[in-house]
Amino acid sequence: MTDTLLRAVTGRRFLVSAWPWRGVAYSATTAVAAGLLWLLLAVPLTPVLSAVVVLLAGRTVGYLIVAAGLGLVGVGLLALCGPRLALATARAERWRLRLVGDAPPSPGPGGRLYTDPATWRAVAYMVLLGVVGPIWLGVLGIVGLIIASTPISVHYRLSVMDSPAGIAGRIGGGLLLIPVLLYLTALFGGAHAALARTLLYPEPSEELVEVARSRTRLTHAFDAERLRIERDLHDIAQQRLVALTMQIGMARLDLPPSSPAAATLAAAHDQAMTLMTELRDLIRGISPRTLRELGLRAAVEELAAASSLDVRVDIPSSRFPAEVESVAYAAISEALANAVKHAAATEVTVTVRRRADRLLVEVRDEGGGGADPVRGSGLTGLADRAAAAGGRLLLSSPAGGPTTLRVELPCAS
Repeated sequence: MTDTLLRAVTGRRFLVSAWPWRGVAYSATTAVAAGLLWLLLAVPLTPVLSAVVVLLAGRTVGYLIVAAGLGLVGVGLLALCGPRLALATARAERWRLRLVGDAPPSPGPGGRLYTDPATWRAVAYMVLLGVVGPIWLGVLGIVGLIIASTPISVHYRLSVMDSPAGIAGRIGGGLLLIPVLLYLTALFGGAHAALARTLLYPEPSEELVEVARSRTRLTHAFDAERLRIERDLHDIAQQRLVALTMQIGMARLDLPPSSPAAATLAAAHDQAMTLMTELRDLIRGISPRTLRELGLRAAVEELAAASSLDVRVDIPSSRFPAEVESVAYAAISEALANAVKHAAATEVTVTVRRRADRLLVEVRDEGGGGADPVRGSGLTGLADRAAAAGGRLLLSSPAGGPTTLRVELPCAS
């Protein structure tokens, strides 16, 4: 599961981590967002409120006609502007959710404005932000005022010559309230963010879940079949080729060096040696033994040593789940191959970092840029493979460079 503010509150090191300040930042931006939302809603709400005032002022026919006209204008403005404002608010909130946890990828474009369920989920969130947000922000404001009043109270007690014990008690009480405020901020902000995630990132339908599971099963079956092919090539084909090469080499020893047969056997021996090298490279590409036995860092260092580029590797030595290491290695291998073939690069930096429950793989080269997944199947296949593992692939390759390939993969403990 992805770390979020609401889960971080239960951690033992919450107060000494960055989460309290992320919660404060989220609360502050919530106040700003709610204020801006009410300012924008003031335009359609003004005729509605005016209609209510007119109804309270009098019940004659003239008052009723004016109230009805103002009400219709207000409702029309709300119907016209409300859904669009809600969708804009939802887009801003998806960006703001990164303050309290890694936000999932934004959902794709929906259907029509008034028939798309996402529109009404966004409207529900707009109500949450405009009504519920100010309530919990007000509670936090009251606690903050209590804490802020502590220095004033201490100053007053000093001026009236209060006892040192009383002053120390008030100072200690004020300091103890600061963690309480941080915890309350995290709890309220985390709960608000959890509701926002529920509304803005709805759970996929059962059909989509089954499709994702089916794709994962196919990926696992493909990996298992690839391992079987690698074992067959290594244990059967390669061993037989080694034995054949040795037999040709021994047959060369029995022939005079000047005979025509010796030249033919020498050529066959060279071809067998070349084929053995190519088969070994093929087996390494299918399922690198170094990756399985020593991990991602050792396998990438082996790739870097065999590359013609200057490759700097920054990868932790810890092991990750086998499926994650396999996808990460494939991404790095493809990026290095593209840097050699297309980018005319001389330096490549490979960085792997673990952030919460995600593994971030980044390959950056200083080549000419201009990489386009449409022109080749390698990057498209990598993107599909990352998606099957529950991750995503991001590519930045402007003309003139640099090119940065980033793969984000779920990496649970």
